[in-house]
Amino acid sequence: MENPTNRLRKEYASRMNRVLDFIEIHLDQPMSLKRLSEVAHFSPYHFHRLFSAFMGETLNQFITRVRMEKAASLLVMNPQKSITEIALDCGFSGSSVFSRTFRETFKMTPTAWRNGGCETYRKNCITNRNDRQSNRNPKQALDVSSVYIGTITQTQKWRIQMKHPAKLQAEVEVRQIPDMTVAYIRHIGPYQGDEILFEKLFARLMTWAGPRDLIGPDTQHITIYHDNPEITDDDKLRISCCITVPKDTMVDGDIGRMIIEGGKYAVAHFEIFPHQYGEAWNAIYGGWLPESGYQPDDRPCFELCAGDPKKHPEGKHVVDIHIPVKPL
Repeated sequence: MENPTNRLRKEYASRMNRVLDFIEIHLDQPMSLKRLSEVAHFSPYHFHRLFSAFMGETLNQFITRVRMEKAASLLVMNPQKSITEIALDCGFSGSSVFSRTFRETFKMTPTAWRNGGCETYRKNCITNRNDRQSNRNPKQALDVSSVYIGTITQTQKWRIQMKHPAKLQAEVEVRQIPDMTVAYIRHIGPYQGDEILFEKLFARLMTWAGPRDLIGPDTQHITIYHDNPEITDDDKLRISCCITVPKDTMVDGDIGRMIIEGGKYAVAHFEIFPHQYGEAWNAIYGGWLPESGYQPDDRPCFELCAGDPKKHPEGKHVVDIHIPVKPL
């Protein structure tokens, strides 16, 4: 009988392979995130993260790379075809956009490539090829094991161990989370790696909450990510820095109130440095999900701050990453 973990991993691989095949077949056509996520049977919000975790590059980077590699081959193998024809065959609207993208990719014009530049490029790239290939398979750097905790409830937990580049460790548990009422302050724009921004947002929120006696030992500090940073432009990204509050809390000004919808969430516990958040998210999407028996649900993801970095002996962030899930 087939190992259940292998079956689950194969299901995720099968969905991704369908997307890769679809892209390859329709390389000369426009491809939307919505259409490709339908091919994979994942929601658009989560599909992009899953794809990046699996492939080691974003969806747009993959499509552009495959189009460029096909074009580079056609330029040499089909000298009778014009550059404009090859551009159209590879999904570009015309030779101008194609030539600009080609120069950005190969550091030379399509004409120079066709006239022998390809040989020089290939020689220069040989030493880097293995590194690029290993980077496109980040899931190979992860060990995921399942253990059962408790003699009565038999709670299932998973342990994640990242081999390299940073030896991250995490425990993952699927929990039923109740609805939570939160007060929030919202930011629209870039935020990745900006610790000062998060400190200012939470400071503003706490300045509002303190005089209203809304801060106590049970107050939870939460960051909601409304958009996927691999899809949405930086200047349009939305995050909400939140604290839990009573349901009837009155808000005003730039402080809003909303309900975080409850349900089944995968909760991954990490102790990480600020620059490791991306690796932590990829560890869940690329390592844990394919072996868990779950797939992402359509509700937003969020992070729950479980400790003060200033009080951590190594200055690490203690965080529980919450991803809504449903059975695969």
